[in-house]
Amino acid sequence: MEFDVIVVGAGLAGLVATAELANAGKKVLLVDQEPESSLGGQAWWSFGGLFLVDSPEQRRLGVKDSYELAWQDWIGTAGFDREEDEDYWAKKWAEAYVRFATEEKREWLYAKGVRFFPVVGWAERGGYLAEGHGNSVPRFHIVWGTGPGIVKPFEDQVRAAITKGLVAYKPRHQVEELISTDGVVTGVRGSVLVPSSAQRGEVSSREVIGEFEYLARAVIVTSGGIGANHDLVRENWPERLGAPPKKMISGVPEHVDGRMLAITEKAGGRLVNKDRMWHYTEGIKNWNPVWKDHGIRILPGPSSIWLDAEGKRFPAPYFPGFDTLGTLEAIQKTGYDYSWFILTEKIIEKEFALSGSEQNPDLTGKSIKQVLKRILPGPTAPVKAFMDKGEDFVVANNLADLVSGMNKITGENLLNLEHIERQLKARDREMDNKFTKDLQITALRGARNYIGDKLIRVASPHKILDAKNGPLIAVRLNIVTRKTLGGLQTDLSGRVLNASGNPVPGLYAAGEVTGFGGGGVHGYRSLEGTFLGGCIFTGREVGRAVAKE
Repeated sequence: MEFDVIVVGAGLAGLVATAELANAGKKVLLVDQEPESSLGGQAWWSFGGLFLVDSPEQRRLGVKDSYELAWQDWIGTAGFDREEDEDYWAKKWAEAYVRFATEEKREWLYAKGVRFFPVVGWAERGGYLAEGHGNSVPRFHIVWGTGPGIVKPFEDQVRAAITKGLVAYKPRHQVEELISTDGVVTGVRGSVLVPSSAQRGEVSSREVIGEFEYLARAVIVTSGGIGANHDLVRENWPERLGAPPKKMISGVPEHVDGRMLAITEKAGGRLVNKDRMWHYTEGIKNWNPVWKDHGIRILPGPSSIWLDAEGKRFPAPYFPGFDTLGTLEAIQKTGYDYSWFILTEKIIEKEFALSGSEQNPDLTGKSIKQVLKRILPGPTAPVKAFMDKGEDFVVANNLADLVSGMNKITGENLLNLEHIERQLKARDREMDNKFTKDLQITALRGARNYIGDKLIRVASPHKILDAKNGPLIAVRLNIVTRKTLGGLQTDLSGRVLNASGNPVPGLYAAGEVTGFGGGGVHGYRSLEGTFLGGCIFTGREVGRAVAKE
């Protein structure tokens, strides 16, 4: 037998697992349907946020965090309610992951050369009670170098192992079947695809030029989720989130199609929590797309006014950056697939960041000089490009022109000037005192008690309709698909389980294909910074377990 282990999928989880196996001296075959230009998968495109607990970065900013507080937040966010079945292993993975994020994760990554931006972000702020959804404190640590910065150390390890002859990497190899012999998964077979010059993220040909079959002692599936397969997203869409969107944009390249889920299920693996998914509500169409329906997510601060398609302000706690899926449910129940932000230039210059490595060239390029320019007046260059060229943006000097432009974008004429003006004036009246009944104003004032938010993330509270804060800006927000929260059920060694709860011999999985651990480590909701971290942790644990076994 030429290989000890076959890894299917060269994204972050696959690279980490391969690196761990090679470190243990195992011979590994790494196969992927995409060309080599896409090595690293979705992680390369990411903003590079990682969930860490009680880190030096937090402590320097005066943030008091602990395992107990993080676990309280995780449990309150996940809402595990299938603990005797589909959530059984997911919860065990969750507990192990939060422990990893508290005790070893940063030190382990730091030893590999990973560094972090000094200001910790506060994602998914919740807005409920102490035991409800959300991060009680900032935990979103941005990797210096964003997505490419977190991919690089593991890619370097794998390339070094290739040079040593421990790893064979075969791009353009699309797995069609997992081979089973007497009930044991012993290999893979599939199609060799035509060589492709497609750049990272671009669609690549599915023309078949040959076949392959490889055998090994174990197979690890690390093939990702379903985010670009909108038909599959709609098929699994939960009723609790309303009707599935008729129109969505994609936060992931077209090859993120979920095909290996069905292939692994056919080999005996069990899919659980298929109705759990993570899609963003603040999506804008990329004016310079790389893939079909390419969407970019706005990472908003808390000050923008969020309106539904008919111009009605969303109630608490559906404020920007507080509860992604709660707001998604609220949007879908309006009967429309989009919503609006209204804000000022003072807000956009401080509170708008765009998710993705390519939208943050200063952080991705590790340029301190360019990062420092973020404190200058005006939006960042990538945000300004969307303001000038993006089809979802309206900029106007007065509210009448703004609302007219918003109606022009949709062509539906749903927005009434007087209705929107009344709500904005009512909100602005609440700014005259340091106290207020408007919970969004209370929240943004509270956010500025955190020095990180005050410095670079939350604008000084001000009146939206005061001309000195203008011009006014409106942004149409689309639903942008992203992560699969359910997946293959695995035990803590990454062994894929069958319908009876027993391991499928020879078959393992890691990363998003497992719902980032156990078939759904996040439960119903994520605390953010936990997707890359989930790929790293599951890839590491599964790689080590397979090497040992």
